This record gives sequence, structure tokens and C-alpha cells, in this order.
Amino acid sequence: MRTETPQTIRLEDYRPSDHLIDRVDLDLRLSPHDTRVTATLAIRPNPAGEAGAPLVLDGDELILLGLECDGQALPADAFAATPSGLTLHRPPRRPFTLRIETQIDPTANTKLMGLYRSNGVYCTQCEADGFRRITYFLDRPDVLSVYTTRIEAGRDEAPVLLGNGNPGACGVIADTDRHYAVWHDPHPKPAYLFALVGGRLDRVATRFTTMEGRDVAVAVYVEPGKGPRADYALDAVVRSMGWDETACGRPYDLDVFNVVAVSDFNMGAMENKGLNIFNDKYVLADPETATDTDYANIEAVIAHEYFHNWSGNRVTCRDWFQLCLKEGLTVFRDQEFSSDMRSRAVHRIGEVRTLRARQFSEDAGPLAHPVRPRAYAEINNFYTATVYEKGAEIVRMIRTLLGPAAFRAGMDRYFAENDGRAATVEDFLAAFAAESGRDLSAFAGWYERPGTPRVTAAGIYDADARRYTLSLRQSLPSGDGAPLVIPVALGLVGASGPIEAACPRVPDGVFVLEATSDTLTFEGVAEPPVPSLFRGFSAPVRVEMNLGDAERLTLLRHDTDPFNRWQAAQSVAMRLILDRAGARLVEADEAGPAAEAYAAALGAFLDAEALADPAFAALVLALPSEGEAANEIGRDVDPDAVHRARQTLRRHLGRSLRGRLESLREALAQAAGAPFSPDAASAGRRALINTALDLIAMADPEAGTRAAEAQLSAASNMTDRLAALAILAQIPGKARETALAAFGERYADEPLVLDKWFALQATIPEAGTLDRIARLRSHPAFAMTNPNRVRALIGSFGLGNPTQFARADGAGFALLAETVEALDRVNPQIAAKLLTTFGSWRMLEPARSSKAGEILSRMQARPSLSRDVADILARTLAGSLTHS
Repeated sequence: MRTETPQTIRLEDYRPSDHLIDRVDLDLRLSPHDTRVTATLAIRPNPAGEAGAPLVLDGDELILLGLECDGQALPADAFAATPSGLTLHRPPRRPFTLRIETQIDPTANTKLMGLYRSNGVYCTQCEADGFRRITYFLDRPDVLSVYTTRIEAGRDEAPVLLGNGNPGACGVIADTDRHYAVWHDPHPKPAYLFALVGGRLDRVATRFTTMEGRDVAVAVYVEPGKGPRADYALDAVVRSMGWDETACGRPYDLDVFNVVAVSDFNMGAMENKGLNIFNDKYVLADPETATDTDYANIEAVIAHEYFHNWSGNRVTCRDWFQLCLKEGLTVFRDQEFSSDMRSRAVHRIGEVRTLRARQFSEDAGPLAHPVRPRAYAEINNFYTATVYEKGAEIVRMIRTLLGPAAFRAGMDRYFAENDGRAATVEDFLAAFAAESGRDLSAFAGWYERPGTPRVTAAGIYDADARRYTLSLRQSLPSGDGAPLVIPVALGLVGASGPIEAACPRVPDGVFVLEATSDTLTFEGVAEPPVPSLFRGFSAPVRVEMNLGDAERLTLLRHDTDPFNRWQAAQSVAMRLILDRAGARLVEADEAGPAAEAYAAALGAFLDAEALADPAFAALVLALPSEGEAANEIGRDVDPDAVHRARQTLRRHLGRSLRGRLESLREALAQAAGAPFSPDAASAGRRALINTALDLIAMADPEAGTRAAEAQLSAASNMTDRLAALAILAQIPGKARETALAAFGERYADEPLVLDKWFALQATIPEAGTLDRIARLRSHPAFAMTNPNRVRALIGSFGLGNPTQFARADGAGFALLAETVEALDRVNPQIAAKLLTTFGSWRMLEPARSSKAGEILSRMQARPSLSRDVADILARTLAGSLTHS
């Protein structure tokens, strides 16, 4: 096998399909190794295409069994067929019907793209280009068709048969052990939204009446015996349907909405029309097996996939360069839903932490790309944090610029004008421009420019004139191009609270920075102010301003914006970590006078507010991660120095705040009570209880071990149990090994809990972790064919254990590279995702980056790489740092 040479696809080369497919009638006779697919396609020439062009259909590992055009078999010289494509040299120049019969092997399909089997359940994943693994087709998002699907299978093997749209005829096939079901979707859709499921499944169900009076049957299907763990997901579906009506005016449009959870899935979930297929980690939950984070993620992902019914399905993408149009918009929508379901401030902080950890590092490394890429070699490699998270921030900025009313009007116009169409970013922006009267052509630069902008701020206070002057300057890593349109939500804060000051250029607290630099003047400022910039994280930028710790802690005490209060504490902690890391200091018990002042400020904050808002307090106490610190340093990073610096500050806070932390744990434990509830308030109390225990254990490992063991034994829910185990996992000794062994035995039959167990061990920051991972790879529960398990062990190691992944001897890099090479033969898409953990290799100090470069170069020289992996390798090695 030779390495696949990726063909570069460019946005500028887009042209409409030469043919369209109006109707698709599919007949699938399911069998583990010999599934037969008959596709009857109603095709016509596209008036916008090239007249008389050949019909070129996509395929991937297909076996062609039969081919007819308008009921007649085609002669051999009329077509050319390979496993990867089917071409009709001279198709009719009028509407015609093409009947194609193919053979596929779902059981052998370890790529998990197209039709495959997961724990005996037939299921599909067709985005981005998996439908071509089922039948030959125009597998592109701008070809929209109406589908009718007949599914046939053995009654015992697959008693449940599900498809897109509404159910039709069903029955038993006479004199056989097989049955069938017909599904019809009246809404035209691209092939990537096709889905089917067949298997033995349990069902939980309810009904929902839409704002238009439609009675919808809502159901969640799971593996046998897991029905009770689907109740929360079912409730999340119903809440999502109601929210999309009240918040966005988007009613559901079919008679049924089905969710199916499977164990083997490359992605988190898939929004197939009327039949969402989920990785079961985003469906299954009960207090014994799921954490508060799991519950929140289930709620968010259920909402995300449901919201795609309008932002992605009813209005889809013209081409894959417009992926941000459906994903960025839908992430924004699910973020707003989660904010309404939970604490808006706490959720916003979580969103930004994710953005900075994943997207900022992506933007700073060799895999940086615009939110709308101009070219790609493998589209599966562009389902990235930039497209999703940064794409969502662009939508959020539009709302900030236009205001809620004009934003809603623009959204309504976008859906109305593009319903049933494949749209572009230009269509999206045009709807807002038309409703608001605002020219958004300059704002469109956010979609085209890679890298994270940096805004540098400087202020001068004139006490005599009672005037404050604030200067802002923006820059991009590339250093060229027109300035971006950046909404800056801001205010001024004084020693005792917010400062009211006049500045006509900041209406409603938002200034729009459109030039490379600009200056604002505030009059009537009675005291030296501290600027509170980018409130609510109003733009995805890095902010640089020479504020002292005392000024930042003033923001923590007195700012009215929760995000910037949290950011102030994070900024002080980050400076303390970076100062120690930069000096390459050893790990110590004391962190110095500045850390003392920081701890004192946190203590005062806890005294005043911790019991009133435990979730927010837990976030304020949580230090920036080692990855965030490395990204802030940007170059010549020594992961060991960063780790030592952060550990020193954690220990210092634990010792300084210990009395308060113990009192908080006691008070919150009494308030928590029973029974367990996953609501935001209860989750917030648990978060602070466990954050406090983590700091106590850092200050006093012996006391922390005793407390963690007690919590592990007494815990009534997985959140507290896993938090205790995570603390024990970081403390070497017999207690750790005993707890890990007991936990693994207790949950041996719970795959999703075992994923957590694998991940915890992979992130232990000790030299012996590589040997531990080698043992875990031989564990009976580890399987390279299960993406969740691979991500838990190997992905967690690469992303969550910087000291061991980036070991000076290169052994961590080698372990991950070996896994990628082995996995590439099984599931190239997951292998490529794992490989992206090397995205920050160039920012490491020279000895480590040299080791990483050597290993990546050796991998690139191998002759048998998939297109997915070859693409990531080429870009990782060719790219450079863009850290501004």
C-alpha cells in the first residue's frame, strides 16, 4: 500500500454540479458481511452546469453488481466503474433514471464511515463523504434530494429498523425470518444527512406538540438494558425543541424525531434528518456512572444536533468550505441554550476556556487556518476548533454589533431566504446586512484570516482634568491585511466599584475597533480607573495591557462583569506561573510575596461570595492549565518548568486557604443533601467541594489522601467518586494503586466509566506513566477499534499530560506516533485526530522540538499512510509558529 497523495480542493475552483438528483429510492438488504444496496436515482442535467458533461459519481470501496439506465442494462463501453467511482461517459441530456446495485461489508468497515456495525447494531455516518461508501452518488452538499428508504434485515438480528423522515409501510417478508420498514423524508437533503439504524435496541419515548400544532413522537434508542440511562437525554431533546421555538422561532417539521446511541462512533453525534445518531457518551447518564460534566455535555450535544435541523439541514452548505456556516452557527445556538438552562456567566467562562485551550493553540501552530478555509486536502481534518468554536464567536460578535433585535431579524431572514437551499457565508452576512442596514463587508475578514488577533491597550489618567484616555491597537500574527472589525465591550472600575464616565463613542458599553489603532476619551472620571476590557469576552482576541496585580484584583473585587472578574484572577495566576516557569525555578512550598497577596485576595473573595455562587467560586479558584500557560509563553516552552511553577502555586494556595477550604467543604456538604440532582446549582456545590479538596490535598498529601479515600468510599454519585479518584491518582503510593484497581474492577462492565479510568491514568505526570500506558494497551478492555477508548487513553495522554508527552528523551512523542501508525490501518480519521496533538511541537524548547520533528519526519517517510494522516503530517511539518 502506498501513501495516498491528497488532492488539494480549492474554494476558488467551485462550480455547480453538472447533474442534479431530485429523488433517491434506496433499498438496503442488511447482512453482516454481504449487504446489498439498490439505489434508484432520478437524475437531470443541471442548467447551471456544463451541458453534455459525463456523469461522475463518487464511490469508496464499493463492489458494483448491476447498472441500468431507464430500465436498460448499459453496455460495457458506456461507463467506467472502479471501487472509488462510476462514470457514465455520455449520459442522457434529459431527466433519466439510473439504477445501481452495490455490495458492501458493514462488519469489515472499521473506518466507521458509511454503513458499519457497532456492537451488532447497523448504523451509518455519512458526513462528510461517507455516503459514497454505501452507493455511487454525487456526494457533495449542494446536491439535495428527496429520499425514500426501504430497510430489510433479519427480525432477530435487527428488530428495530429506523431511517430518515417519517415511517411508512412495514411488515414481515413471507416465508423468511426477515422484515422491512420504509421511511420517507419529504425534505430535500444532501447525502451526508442520510442515515439508517438496524438492531436490537431499547426505547424511551414521549411526545411534543410544536408551535404549529404538530404532534411529534420523540424517542431515544439505546443498547438493551440501558433505557433508564436515556431519560435525561430524552428530556434534553424536549427542552431543545421548546427552546428553539421560543428563542429562535424554529418549529420541528416531521412527525417523528429519533435519537440512537451507539458505542463505536468517530464523532460526538450526527444530525441526520429526523434520525440523530450519537456516540453513547453523549446520551447515557445516571448518577452512578455520569459526572456533572457528562450531564452538561449531554444537554449541549443533544441541543446542538437538534438545532442543526434548521442550521444545517433545512439550510445546508453549498460546499465544505462553508462548514462554519452550519457548525459555527449551531455551536452558538447550543451555547445560548445551555446558558439559558444553566448559569450564563459560568457557562460563558467554560466556553472561553475551551476556546483558548483548543482553538488559540490551533491558531498559533502549524495547523492554523481561516474559519472558512481556502483549500483542503482532506475535509475530515477541518472539523476543528477553529471552524466550530471560533466560528461561534464570529456569530456572537455579529449579535454584539447589531444588537439582539436586529440579530434575530437577520436570523429569521437568513432561514426564510435560504430554506431548502445550500448557502454560503455571503448569504449569511447578506441577511444581517439587509435587516440592519449595516455594511458587513469589512467584518467578513473574520472568516478569511487565520491566527488570533492581539489587542494592545494603554491608558493615561489626568487627575486635574478628570479625564481618562484609552488607546487600543490591533495586530494579526501575519502582520498584513486590513484591520478586523472588533467589538470591544468595556467599562471603567474604581477602588470602590464601577465608574460612570462619559464617552459618546461607547454606546451601550461597546466600542467597535475598526482601524489599526484608535483612542477613546472618557470625561468626568473622578479617580484613577482600571479598564475592564472585552467584557463577556466580546471578541476572540488576546488582550495585552500593562496592569499590575493590584489593579487586576480590583477588577476581581468590584467589576460588574463576571467574566472579567474571573479573568482578573486568571491573569494574576498566569503571571505568577509564567514568572516562575521563565526563571526555571524548582518546585517549592512557598511562592513569594506576590502569591501571598493573590491568596489573600482569593480568601476575601471566598468569604464574601463562595456560598452564594459556588460554581463561580470554583472557577475563580481553578488555576490556568499547563497547556494554557504554554500557549501564553508561545516559544521555547519547557513543560517541566511550567508544571513545577503551577504545582508551587497550587500548594501555596492550598496552605494559605486551607482553613477556609475545609469550612466551605463542610458547609456545602450540609447544603448538598440528597437525592442527587444534575441541576446547575447542585453541580456548582459539588464543583467547589471538589476544587477545595484538590487544593487541600496539594497542601497536605497525607490529609488529602485520607479525605479522598473517605469521599471515594462514601460518594453517592460519579462526580464525587471520580473527583476523589483523580486526587488519589496524583499522589504516588499504595492508596493510589488500591483505589485505581478497585475502581477498575467495580466498573469493568461500564465502558463509559472505564474510559474515565483509562484517561485518569494516562494523565499522571510521572515518568512511570509510559509503562502504565503500555500495560493499559494490553488490558482486555482496550480496543483500537473503539474511538472512545483510544481517545481516553492515548488522546488524554497527548493533550492532558504535557510533561510526559513532551519528555526530553522523546519517548512520549514516540508512543503517540506508534499508536497513530497502528491506528491508521484501522481508522484513519481517528488516527489523524490523534496526530493533531503534535500541533504545538514547534513552540517547545529546542531539544524537545527536535525530538518531535525527527519522529514526525520518520512517520512521513513511511510508504503506507492514509490520506487523512498524510495531510495532517504534511501541514504539521510544513507550518510554523504564528503566535503573536
